[in-house]
Amino acid sequence: MEDQLNYYRLARDEWQRLRTGEMVATLTADELQQIQSLNDRISLRDVAEVYMPLVHLLRVYLRNHRALNRDQTKFLGITEQPNPFIIGIAGSVAVGKSTVARLLQILLSKLLPQEKVQMITTDGFLYPNAELQRRGIMDRKGFPESYDMQRLINFIDDVKNGRPAYAPRYSHQVYDIVADEYDTVASPDILIVEGINVLQLPSNQQIYVSDYFDFSLYIDAPESLIQQWYLERFGMLLDTAFQDPTNYYYDLAQQDRREAFAFAKQVWQKVNHTNLHKFILPTRNRANLIIRKGVEHRVNELWLRKT
Repeated sequence: MEDQLNYYRLARDEWQRLRTGEMVATLTADELQQIQSLNDRISLRDVAEVYMPLVHLLRVYLRNHRALNRDQTKFLGITEQPNPFIIGIAGSVAVGKSTVARLLQILLSKLLPQEKVQMITTDGFLYPNAELQRRGIMDRKGFPESYDMQRLINFIDDVKNGRPAYAPRYSHQVYDIVADEYDTVASPDILIVEGINVLQLPSNQQIYVSDYFDFSLYIDAPESLIQQWYLERFGMLLDTAFQDPTNYYYDLAQQDRREAFAFAKQVWQKVNHTNLHKFILPTRNRANLIIRKGVEHRVNELWLRKT
């Protein structure tokens, strides 16, 4: 991997030794099952060995973030204002970002009960399908130009400055924005922002979403594994859509299975492979922490950016 000198490289067994006994979360197998994305794999052992040390690290960053905010406002001679701690999570489609985001939300909420922890996904800031079709970019859904980046930046700016913010809802069942439905983010202490585009640098923006982040993660894996997970998830989506005409995958579920998977492989190569190499992977070395996965989503090593 590029820029190795900018990171501390830790094998999983080295990383797990960094967890502290003072922070122990009681998480049940049922709770863990509920937050897992389709076809993702995570265990209570993963929680203990990988994500508990991460929560401890985030607490260090949170403490330093607040100390800096306090000292800066004192220096300026102004009243200290709430300054939410914002975590960004990036990575490819099907790599497990959503599971990590939900897991961090529940762990931070359990271990820091005095903190209000919320999360959003940037899927809600995609343009609606009708707008993508009007622009002629429906086949580039997920590429930078398919997002209303200014709206996303305005949303993050509202959160950072203590104003109520509203994130549009996205339905993976219908593969589109849900009209007139929003998730409200109001005065969180910690906000987790998950999406493939959160570390990207759109050429038409002077302010980037990542400018607002106080810590960022990139979930990484070899493309061959990500493609395998994508196709496995595609098959599971076909199974769930088979009897639901409102589901985006319903028509595909009625096709011959081989034809449906041939279509999925074309989508991977044309859309997801291109998006990964042109727009997502180049943002990896902007993250504070890179979590590297191997077979069956097992985290094998972690790369922590040097300060």
